[in-house]
Amino acid sequence: MKKIFCFSSILIMSFSACKKNKDTQPSTVTPVNPPTPINYVADKSFKIVAYMPSYKDPALVDVSKYKMITHLFYAFLEINASGDGSLNPLPQPSRFEVVKQRAKANGLKFGISIAGLSDYFVKMASSATSRTKFVTQVVSFAKSNDLDGVDLDWEYPNATLGSADNFTLLVQELALELHKANKFLSAAVTPAVYAGGVRDGVKAGAIAAVDFFNIMQYDGTNYDTSEPLNHASYKMSVASLDIWLGSKGLPKEKAVVGMPLYGKDATGKISIAYRDIETSGANVNLNAATVNGVAYGFNGITLIKQKTQLAKERANGIMFWEFAHDSNTSNSLVKAANDQLGRSY
Repeated sequence: MKKIFCFSSILIMSFSACKKNKDTQPSTVTPVNPPTPINYVADKSFKIVAYMPSYKDPALVDVSKYKMITHLFYAFLEINASGDGSLNPLPQPSRFEVVKQRAKANGLKFGISIAGLSDYFVKMASSATSRTKFVTQVVSFAKSNDLDGVDLDWEYPNATLGSADNFTLLVQELALELHKANKFLSAAVTPAVYAGGVRDGVKAGAIAAVDFFNIMQYDGTNYDTSEPLNHASYKMSVASLDIWLGSKGLPKEKAVVGMPLYGKDATGKISIAYRDIETSGANVNLNAATVNGVAYGFNGITLIKQKTQLAKERANGIMFWEFAHDSNTSNSLVKAANDQLGRSY
């Protein structure tokens, strides 16, 4: 639509110019009025975000847990490998409907998270044609499924490799069209604690366009030398916020602190769900446990509460990957975060 309009406008302008030269009369073409401003108001309330993977049975999450979050993303709708802007079919559509129904019944903001290999995003975002196709398909999916918003999980745009500018163009176009439909756009982003092109992959233009950023402050085994086994230490979260809120200029109201509901071994390659750590009989107030002879670093109840307080003071939300990893007992980490916030659930 946009390209056809621009092409038509060029033809009209060219025709008018030719007529003026021939007849020496001013053009009588009436200027087109500018578009009506978008009446979109961003939600600036404190957010508790969770992701629910398509490969997990919704029955793993007790229905009562939905009251403990404010936003839920079904993960993932994937970008097609061709990079032409098309999307793959939604995986596990029946699970999608179950999760959606439960989210809506509990008053949550429900959305879809879009993922895929970075190479697919790089190719798609480098072309105006494929960007437009992608935006059109994503917005159509959001509308037809009565979603509240969309989360973009491109891991990761890279300034050194040249994809940061195209990421900006992509989210600007996507946010504009979603906002027209009164739907939000969030993005899952790097913790930015490691130097390099990924740290600078989200530029000011993208920050201005996106409603909020789910900062993935985990998978950093050995980042904190005082606690090397913990892949998501408190030190890492503080450093990440220092960079995002400081040098990157992310407004506080758009910052969401990401926390893991899983542990990792010393190599960073083997993971274990928090619910399995609890079941093993480990002390869930600590940040390390040995299960079946393997030592894991994780975020226990005390650390989750500490990070939640950090988010309350310096950011505007918390995020969990992923919902089904949590326990359904009184030791639930999502529950611990709610308790720290003083929320009713």
